[in-house]
Amino acid sequence: MKFMKLGSKPDAFQADGKSIRYVSSDLQTDVVINVGEVKFYLHKFPLLSKSNRLQKLVSEANDDSEEVDMVGFPGGPKSFEICAKFCYGMTVTLNAYNVVAARCAAEYLEMTEDVDRSNLIYKIEVFLNSSIFRSWKDSIIVLQTTNSLLSWSEDLKIVGRCIDSIASKTSVDPTNITWSYTYNRKLAEPDKIIEGMNYRDKIEKVPRDWWVEDICELDIDLYKRVMIAVKSKGRMDGTVIGEALKTYAVRWLPDSVDALVSDEHALRNKSLVKTIICLLPSDKGMGCSSSFLLKLLKVSILVGADESLREELVKRISLKLHEACVGDLLIPARSPQITIYDVELVQSVVSQYVMHEKCKWDLDFVEKNEKGTDTFTLLSVGRLVDRYLAEIAHDPNLNLSSFVELSQSIPESARPIHDGLYKAIDIYLKEHPSLTKAERKRICGLMDVKKLTVEASMDAAQNEKLPLRVVVQVLFFEQVRSAASVRALNNHPSDTSLSMTNMDEEHDKTAEENCKPLGKQMSQMKVTEEFQKNMKLGKKSSKNSASGSQLLPSRSRRIFDKLWSVGKGHVENKSSETSGSSHSPTSNVPGDSKSVSRHRRHSIS
Repeated sequence: MKFMKLGSKPDAFQADGKSIRYVSSDLQTDVVINVGEVKFYLHKFPLLSKSNRLQKLVSEANDDSEEVDMVGFPGGPKSFEICAKFCYGMTVTLNAYNVVAARCAAEYLEMTEDVDRSNLIYKIEVFLNSSIFRSWKDSIIVLQTTNSLLSWSEDLKIVGRCIDSIASKTSVDPTNITWSYTYNRKLAEPDKIIEGMNYRDKIEKVPRDWWVEDICELDIDLYKRVMIAVKSKGRMDGTVIGEALKTYAVRWLPDSVDALVSDEHALRNKSLVKTIICLLPSDKGMGCSSSFLLKLLKVSILVGADESLREELVKRISLKLHEACVGDLLIPARSPQITIYDVELVQSVVSQYVMHEKCKWDLDFVEKNEKGTDTFTLLSVGRLVDRYLAEIAHDPNLNLSSFVELSQSIPESARPIHDGLYKAIDIYLKEHPSLTKAERKRICGLMDVKKLTVEASMDAAQNEKLPLRVVVQVLFFEQVRSAASVRALNNHPSDTSLSMTNMDEEHDKTAEENCKPLGKQMSQMKVTEEFQKNMKLGKKSSKNSASGSQLLPSRSRRIFDKLWSVGKGHVENKSSETSGSSHSPTSNVPGDSKSVSRHRRHSIS
């Protein structure tokens, strides 16, 4: 820390209790200065020789009175004592903590060059310009101390000069940083050895966000002004701005909900959230992680932030929804909602995301080399929505319409595999046993059994909570897939690939219309995986189909046996026809529809 010593005489100020200060001298004091609750017994000559204001006050005082009242003295008794010691020529030490008060006090006393050369105002200004504003940490300390004397500091332009000094230093090339700074956060990359050299030796010695922790000590109003100045320089990356805002939020926002909404800190927390949202980088939300934005959204709801601020956060979150995790989306619901989590809010975020993606594709905004990345983000959002559905399905107060609406809010191409959706539906059926037959049919209608993996299909075939029609569809489609695998054992493996491709023809067309790269990739992926799995399944089925069916419940086993006996005689000639639809297993075997219908009625009975 920088400091400046003034004067050379020893300190002769003495105290008599807490309210009296005097100068130990052979000469009797001839003036009493009242500053706040403290009386200073001093001598006129040294004071009047440096202070124009004291000259006026003493001349205006009554001859009978030796007391002068300093009303509204900036900095109080401590800052006045600094000025008084300077007048006596006693040793005074100025530093970042007391220089603002001393400067304001000197201004109040009018200790200018007109009164005496090298007066206190002049010396303090030299100290500020030559030392304080050149020091990183001293500038921050001085700026923070201006809070108690804000109006005086503004008039003397101390605040503005501190802010400009801080903002300028944040824009310096990190390789040219020579001053100390605080950096307690862990580096993004762990310690590791690369080509015989420690990884930390290869990265930049000074990180780009070296400055964010030091300015966290500023109050919110001053912090806002500093950040605006930093952004106005135009040299700071949005990611660094986002990291600075996140660090400040972690520093000042309480962890507990009770402390967050307490009457004592409610207004401060609300102002803090509002400021952080207003300072978010303008680069389409790319500067902040989705996790931080979602946590900020939670806090904004708890502290009762304005609706416009929450809408702004929803828009930003939708741009980075693919990076979110389920825990971040579990935002507690507020009255009058009766659900555990705020499903409507998540619905609005997903809708914003879908709308944004649709506009990009409709306007052909995405370049060809970027479409692969967008396909990946679409799949990520699809998995995220399914996991979120599985979490909220446990809520007994979640109505069916909310579940269905959220499930249908993402395009089909975002959900090439329905295992996650099946899991969410299974949980919902378990937690809501009072659903009517129509409601069970409605929720199960969200799922396409053709898009279930073999494992999920086997589980669904044994699931007593599913409607019988869905079980029939699952068993029939699995029977077709098994038959295709058996056929592959007697023919070339390429025939199996062709057969499996035909079974997925309808899915591929839909995915291709919505997102061509996605349809192509997922079709190839599904054909390869299912062929490998069904090769093994087909071998087992050809030898032990009867023993394998014993794993199914009695209802499913009877249906499976009937479908197997019927499909066994026709699948070889009609495999491409039966793979066309999973919704009506009997309609895909022409010529034997009556026979299959009889078997189906028999099994249901």
